[in-house]
Formats: sequence, structure tokens, C-alpha cells
Amino acid sequence: MSILISGDFHNNARGELDYITREYLIKQYGQNLFDRINYKKILGDGGFLWPNYEDEEAWNLEVLSERPFPILCIIGNHEPVLGRPDLPELDIGIGEKVILVNESQPFVAYLKRGKVYNIENNKILALGGALSIDKNRRTPNISWWEKEYWSEEEKTDLFNLLKNDNKFDYVLAHTGPCRINKKIFPIYTGMFDVQKYHKDEVAFLNEEIDKKINCKQWFCGHWHKTSYYHCNHLRRGYQYLYNVIAPENRSKKSGEKTGFSQLFRDFPRSEKQLNCIMCNKKAAEKLIKKPLRHTG
Repeated sequence: MSILISGDFHNNARGELDYITREYLIKQYGQNLFDRINYKKILGDGGFLWPNYEDEEAWNLEVLSERPFPILCIIGNHEPVLGRPDLPELDIGIGEKVILVNESQPFVAYLKRGKVYNIENNKILALGGALSIDKNRRTPNISWWEKEYWSEEEKTDLFNLLKNDNKFDYVLAHTGPCRINKKIFPIYTGMFDVQKYHKDEVAFLNEEIDKKINCKQWFCGHWHKTSYYHCNHLRRGYQYLYNVIAPENRSKKSGEKTGFSQLFRDFPRSEKQLNCIMCNKKAAEKLIKKPLRHTG
């Protein structure tokens, strides 16, 4: 059994489909691993149901239908699903209900923010959302949706949940916790002004969530860059993905996880080991406390 995880898809607006086609995956990982994939997860900005993009989406879905496994998306910030309260919710046997986008092949659905799912015997906390730094150039409910930020009800429900249930295998999010974002993307990355990203209320929320949970690993998208960070203090990793796939393997015979040293064997990690600022208490207090009060 395997689970495939990738970063933002944007409904193939930037050619992301090339990295998740049947042909590419078989070439990259081999027929044997491809045949064992049971789920595909997109870490936000799937971009499905984009207004006035029906023909392009139909073609994307036709290509994706050549793969036999369902697609489960984390809610990002560029997501038409945020403005579609009419979409049905469906119980597919993984715990909480999912928001249905496409029921025929390929099956496409979104995981709900702040909910817990059990997928392939992994207990997963689904988060999501992020700041759109370009929202001033976008049209509300056409190319930008106000609900990219969590509602107060969503946040209250999650923190109530975490009081009694805070142990998970993995966290699937769109952006990461604020301190991790700042460590990996300190100034600029590509075309983006990262200082604007660091004013993201969802990143501050993820920071608070990270303090309250126990987990093995975070998976994040959003930043359009692949990078990995390990926190020695919390003994967990933070994997950011874009156009790189994370195949989570399980032994076909025993069902045991093979471990992330193998799962990440294909990732272009930084040559320099990143050390967690939380391992340095003074540095952590200096960097974390002030930004957490900022809600810009």
C-alpha cells in the first residue's frame, strides 16, 4: 500500500499535471510502486472547479482518470470550493466526511479543515488555508475567496478537539507553522515577497496548533518550493512540496511503514542541515513571540 503526496496543483495552470501523470509516476517510481498507490493527496490549491475553466478542467480530469486511485485535497487559499457551500459532503469510510468535487473517475474530494481522518491506518490531522498576497488583484468569488482564513467556529472546534485528542501520525496543511516558514524562506523565494507571506494568520494559527500536538511529520505546499526541515526539539519533520512527489510506502508483506529515510529518498533536500530554532530557547522566544501577536 502507498499514498502519494504532492504540492499545489492549481488545476494545471502552471503545468503541474506533468509531474503526476500515469506515465511520469511509472517512470519515476516503477510499475510495482504505482500499482500499490491507494490514494493521492494534494497539499492545497488543487484549484478544482475554477470558474470559466470547464474545458481545461475536463481535459485535466481525463488525464488524471488514467490513474486508478482517488484524489484527496487539502484546502488551500486559491480554492473555488471555498465559495461553494452547495457541494455535497460524502462519507467514504475514512472518518470525517469529505467535500465532493468529482464522483466519477477520477474521484476528487477535499478534506475538511480541522478534522481527523484515518487513511491507510494513518491518523491524519487535516488543516489548510493561507494568505493570498495578491488578493487585491483578484475578483472576489471568482479568483479569490474570503474563507481562505479559518472561521472562529472552525478554530474553536479544533482547539476543543485537541484538548482530548492531540496525537497524530501526520499533519497535512497548506502553509506551515510560522517559525518553520521563516526558517526555510527567510527573505525571498522566486517571484514572491516572503515578508508578505509571514503576515499570514493561518501560519500563526499553525504555530499554535504545532505547540499542542504530537505527530511524526508535517506535509505542506503553498510556497512553490520543495524543502525539508527537521526540529530536534519536537522530534518531527516539516516537508514542503512542489512538483515533487512523496510516495509513502508500506511493506506489502508486513504492512509496516518503511520509514521516512526511504520515503524521502527522491527529495532535493538542502545540502546544509537545518537546525530548529526551538532547540535554542532564547532565539525561539525572540523570533516567535512577537510575530504571534501580529495579525496583519
